[in-house]
Amino acid sequence: MAVITSEFEIASSLPASKLFKAYDDFDNIAPKVDPETYKALVTIEGDGGVGTIRDVIFGDGIPFTSGKSKLDVVDSNNFSISYTIFEGDVLMGQLDSTTHHVKFIPTADGGCVYKQTIVYNCKGETPLAEEYLNIAKEGFKKTFKAIEDFIHANPHTY
Repeated sequence: MAVITSEFEIASSLPASKLFKAYDDFDNIAPKVDPETYKALVTIEGDGGVGTIRDVIFGDGIPFTSGKSKLDVVDSNNFSISYTIFEGDVLMGQLDSTTHHVKFIPTADGGCVYKQTIVYNCKGETPLAEEYLNIAKEGFKKTFKAIEDFIHANPHTY
């Protein structure tokens, strides 16, 4: 099985703790601020903590309709969250799963760096096209910017 890792970083003026809280509430905030990408995230098993399984219903702005994710890690001390998408057309029949590691790294100026690492577990040895990896990165960046803009406009929310 081919394994491909993709990552990116974005600097933010917001504190790591504030962005971490927003991402910990992703099922509520993402559909609100980026409905073209996320119509809804619905908990189907669990209490919102580690082990929770969610149906992800994608918006009309992307070529997928659904996925199922499991929350693997929530580390409030290190401002990190990891989850695995293990089912749905978002895997395009080419992937067994994707694991996402999201981390907010505090910076000296009071802001942080948003870092996302995505591990694609391909079926067989055929790797994903670079074009798909770039589209995925841009989608995650778009959602991050929408969340960041929302927090700037509503500073007492998180």
